[in-house]
Amino acid sequence: MAKPTKKAKALSAKLGDNQKLYGVDEALKTLRELARAKFDETLEVALNLGVDPRHADQMVRGMVTLPSGTGKTVKVAVFARGDKAEQALAAGADKVGAEDLMEDMQAGNVDYGRVIATPDMMGVVGRLGKLLGPKGLMPNPKLGTVTPNVAEAVKAAKGGQIEFRVEKAGIIHSGIGKLSFSDDALKANFAAFVDAIVKAKPAGAKGKYVRKVALSSSMGPGLKIDTAEVAGV
Repeated sequence: MAKPTKKAKALSAKLGDNQKLYGVDEALKTLRELARAKFDETLEVALNLGVDPRHADQMVRGMVTLPSGTGKTVKVAVFARGDKAEQALAAGADKVGAEDLMEDMQAGNVDYGRVIATPDMMGVVGRLGKLLGPKGLMPNPKLGTVTPNVAEAVKAAKGGQIEFRVEKAGIIHSGIGKLSFSDDALKANFAAFVDAIVKAKPAGAKGKYVRKVALSSSMGPGLKIDTAEVAGV
């Protein structure tokens, strides 16, 4: 990794005030100036929510399409047969199959970012619960990953759709693009992501829902965002 420049050191010194609240524009500018990695760092957002996901009525989970994409190539596996299998392949799925795909995954080949299935294939997919569940890859009708419209689901996965799910501590975090993206592209992704979280507010949430928001890069610091800038929170 490259040594920090004088400018980066000066910026790092400024970050000594870890209570400072940033506007999104200033946060993006600061993270770009601090970026020293030799790769295109991912912009990551974290939201601290006023929920306890141990209670079913406080779970926050869903899908959101980032308008500027993610900057990542997503590998997609689809459980389908016949015409549906052909449609999935035509839409760009990386692997399509039935029992053969199940056996391939059981052999350890589960390097996928999304697993999709037609409803009639869930008997087969169900045998992979202990393998796919912990990885967050188990197809789910509520998330649109168990669907007869496999072509649409594949295109969505390839086109910037990401899943979000609150963790035990009430935190949701995700990558929302690359630092090489323009400010407008990253701000559009940030707005879409936060808007989806706000709209997914569960019935059991009490008090302030979005308590903290932070932006960071893969190798950079976390910068607290002024929630006054975040619509709907």
